[in-house]
Parts: sequence; structure tokens; C-alpha cells
Amino acid sequence: MSVQWKRLWQPRNPMFWMMVGFNALSSVCTWAMRALPLNTVGLLLLAFVALLNVGCGLLAAWTLLRNEPPAAKPPPAD
Repeated sequence: MSVQWKRLWQPRNPMFWMMVGFNALSSVCTWAMRALPLNTVGLLLLAFVALLNVGCGLLAAWTLLRNEPPAAKPPPAD
């Protein structure tokens, strides 16, 4: 089975933007875990949220890869 990586790039699909948002939020959580002075509970909570976002981002990417992108509309004929 060949993976069509170009299927990930679907800016008109809301799932694409969900994938981007999940990945961005995971990056913010990871930065906060390293940069902010958090106690153990805060670190564990942020780590859980970051891992949950990674899982959701992977699920969104898998959904984009699995589904066919909508066909582009042909230009109008004159």
C-alpha cells in the first residue's frame, strides 16, 4: 500500500486545520513544560494534555490520509 503524502495538504478541509491546531498546542505544552517552573501535578497535567494532543493530531492526519480529497473544480469554459 502506497501512502499519498500529498493528501495531508488539504487547507479547505476543516480536519487539516484541526491537525495543525493539535500539533501547535502540543508544541506549546511541551515548551511550557520546559520553560515554566511547574510542580509535579502541573507537569503531569501538561504532559497528559500534550500526549492527548499528539494522539488527536495523529488521528486527524490518519483521517486525512484515509479519505480521498475532494476533486478540484475545473475552470469555467468560455
